[in-house]
Amino acid sequence: MNKNLWLLAICQGLFLTNNVTFIAINGLVGLSLAPFGWMATLPVMGYVVGGALSTGLVAKTQQRFGRKVSFQLGLAVAFGSALLCAYAAIHKEFWLLCTATVVAGYYNANAGLYRFAAAELSEPAWREKAISLVMAGGLIGAVLGPNLAAQTRSLLDAPFAGAYLALAVVALVSMLVLGFVTFPPTLPPKAGEGGRPLGEIMRQPMFIVAAVAGALGYGVMNLLMAATPIAMAQCKHPFSAAALVLEWHVLGMFAPGFFTGHLIRRFGALPIMGVGVLLNALCIAIALTGVDLHQFLAALFLLGVGWNFLFTGSTTLSLQTYTPAEKDRAQGALNFFVFATLAVSSFASGVLVTSSGWMLLNVGSLLPVALTGAAIVWLIMRPAPQAAVRPGNS
Repeated sequence: MNKNLWLLAICQGLFLTNNVTFIAINGLVGLSLAPFGWMATLPVMGYVVGGALSTGLVAKTQQRFGRKVSFQLGLAVAFGSALLCAYAAIHKEFWLLCTATVVAGYYNANAGLYRFAAAELSEPAWREKAISLVMAGGLIGAVLGPNLAAQTRSLLDAPFAGAYLALAVVALVSMLVLGFVTFPPTLPPKAGEGGRPLGEIMRQPMFIVAAVAGALGYGVMNLLMAATPIAMAQCKHPFSAAALVLEWHVLGMFAPGFFTGHLIRRFGALPIMGVGVLLNALCIAIALTGVDLHQFLAALFLLGVGWNFLFTGSTTLSLQTYTPAEKDRAQGALNFFVFATLAVSSFASGVLVTSSGWMLLNVGSLLPVALTGAAIVWLIMRPAPQAAVRPGNS
C-alpha cells in the first residue's frame, strides 16, 4: 500500500458513505413522498439508472481527461446533486428527488472505477491485493454512512434533508483527498494499437462470467439491501435498528477486503467467487427463518461478505480479458452491466417488499444466485480456458 492507494481507499470509503446513506434514506424518503407505496424505491433506482446511463460518458471522459479530472468531475456532480436532493426533501418534491438521484448516478459510475484505478497504482504482482485493499476503504462508509443518516435525520424540519446536506460536505472532503492522489499519465493509443472491438472482448468466456458474477452478485445484494429499511419498518423495528443492520452489512461488504486479495492470489478468483455464491444462499436461508433483529443482522452481514467475494473476484477475473488500450471500453461495459442490473433490482425491491413481503423477496433472489453459481461452474468446467492477455493488465 503506497500513499496513492491509501488516499484512494479513503475516497472509496467516502463514496460508500454516499451510497450507504442513499440506501438508508432514499427508500424511506421516497415512501413518505411517493404517490403510491410501490414507488418508494424509485429514488434508489434513479441512482443506479443514472449510473447505467453515465457509463459511456464516463468512459469517454476518463479516456479524454484521465482518471483524476474525471473523478473530480464526478465529485462535483455528487456535491450538486446532494444539494438538489435536500431541496426536494424540504419542498416534498418526489419527482425532483428522483431526478436528483439520476443526476447523482454520474458520480456513481465515476467512483465505480476506483477499483480499476487501484490496479494501476500498484506493481502488477500485487494488483489483486490493491483492488481488495482499496475496496476495504468502504469500511469508512460502513461506519459513517448509517450513523450519518441516523444523526442528521432530524437536523432540519424535513426528515433526512440534513443527511443530504451532510453528503454535500462529504463530496467536498473527497475532492480534497483526491487532489493529493497521483495517477499514472493517460497515454493515447498509438496507431494500430487501439485494441479489439468491444464485441470481441465481450464474447470471451472469462469476460462473460466476470460480467455475470459482478452484475448478478451486486444485483442480489442491492435487491435485499434496498428493501431492508422498508422491510424492517414494516416489522415495527425502529430506524436505529435498520441503521445498525446496514452498518453490519457494509462491514461485511468491506472488512474482508483486508484478506480477499490474498485468498484470490492463493486459491484463484473462481473458487473465491464460488464461496461468495454459497454465502448468498446462506443469507437467504437465514432471512427465511424469521424477521427478528438478529436474523436481519446475520443475513445482511453474510450478504455483504458474499458480495465482497463475488465482486472482488469478478473484478480480478476481468483484468485478464483486456489490454491497456481496451480498458476504458471494457471497464465501461462491465460497469454498465452492473448498473443496469442494479436499476432492475432497485425497482423490484420496492415493488416486491411492499406488495409481496420480505419472505417472497428472498425466495425470488434464489434465481440470480443460482444463475451466478451456474456461470462459475460453466467456466471451471471449460477445458483450459485461455486469457486474452496476461493476468494483471488493467
